[in-house]
Amino acid sequence: MTSQPPSDPTRPADVYLDHAATTPMLPEAIEAMVEELGVVGNPSSLHTAGRRARRVVEESREQLAAALGAGPSEVVFTSGGTEADNLAVIGAYRARRADDPRRRRVLVSAVEHHAVLDSAQWIADHEDAELELLPVDGLGRLDLDAARACIERDPGRVAVLSVMWANNEVGTVQPVREVAELAHEHGIPVHTDAVQAVGQVPLDFAASGVDLMTVTGHKLGGPVGVGALLAVRAAPLTPLLHGGGQERQVRSGTLDEPAIRAFAVAAAVAVQRLPRTVARLTALRSALVSGVRAAVPDVVVNGDPDPAGRLPGLAHLSFAGCDGDSLLYLLDAAGVQCSTGSACSAGVPQPSHVLVAMGLDEPLVRGALRLSLGHTSTERDVEAAVGALPAAVARARGAALPVPTGEGVA
Repeated sequence: MTSQPPSDPTRPADVYLDHAATTPMLPEAIEAMVEELGVVGNPSSLHTAGRRARRVVEESREQLAAALGAGPSEVVFTSGGTEADNLAVIGAYRARRADDPRRRRVLVSAVEHHAVLDSAQWIADHEDAELELLPVDGLGRLDLDAARACIERDPGRVAVLSVMWANNEVGTVQPVREVAELAHEHGIPVHTDAVQAVGQVPLDFAASGVDLMTVTGHKLGGPVGVGALLAVRAAPLTPLLHGGGQERQVRSGTLDEPAIRAFAVAAAVAVQRLPRTVARLTALRSALVSGVRAAVPDVVVNGDPDPAGRLPGLAHLSFAGCDGDSLLYLLDAAGVQCSTGSACSAGVPQPSHVLVAMGLDEPLVRGALRLSLGHTSTERDVEAAVGALPAAVARARGAALPVPTGEGVA
């Protein structure tokens, strides 16, 4: 058994500003999950324990659907956001192509999460899809005119279109409803990755008009390892996993009943607290950005400057002349934990595709940091980050720092 290194009494208390990667579980979700972990039962079993577990799953399905503006029959539970994105993009492509072999075009915004981008790239490489990236403006928002032109160039060959609800790096909210209206003029199904949006901005599946929507537990105060794809009953989907067909015959696998209950509870709490969350996180972010600007005047704040057009608790900052990974490790040594972008691509030495698509200059792409606030964030956290940044920036600019291998952002 390997012993743990002793804690460093001189190290500052950790300040966690990486809630966009994963946020601590809500107490209500922890309580619900612990209750279920002590009870046995496979929701597919027909005996008493199995029926009890099935009842919990179905009540959780109803609770999650109500929180997200969906019908219970539209909720397909998955192992998380990545699986749901894969099922939406690949599953819709296969179903639409089977119906009409001409449908090979797959349209996704250039700033999608890699769970969408890489799924689309995979079917381009292996299943003859034609992947087309829809451009964004300097704020990271989809160019609707360009999207319309792309769709109308050959709408009958489009299999599926995917545009995220809110960007996971810079926080910009996308015009999802307008995209859905545009695509539906031509009978094209629309998917949106709403992983970052639940509990952060108003969200309603039915009102949005989309056909498929991805959500996950660990971004909103639920557990890691559970998510859902919301899918209208008419959504074209070919299963990726085969077995018992537990979820509408489009997703097989034994359901994780404790995680599902905790996920549903967390989603309900997050949505119910949305107005307070937005007000509190907006104020904290404003204090953070103002403090950083005062301490490092040449900082560049990326994304939409209008609070109505971005996630309330996310600040994406660029420091020219710095390396983002160096800043991350310097801040971590000072007790402030943040990221350089998306944790799912952490440790990969390549520029952010989001910032590149936005047209940022190379020094601003290289020197980017994401600081994201959540339900445990406090004014003291903000003060600690503002206090640690000037020295980190000065040191990063003053020397070529060796960067240890490790993980970045989610």
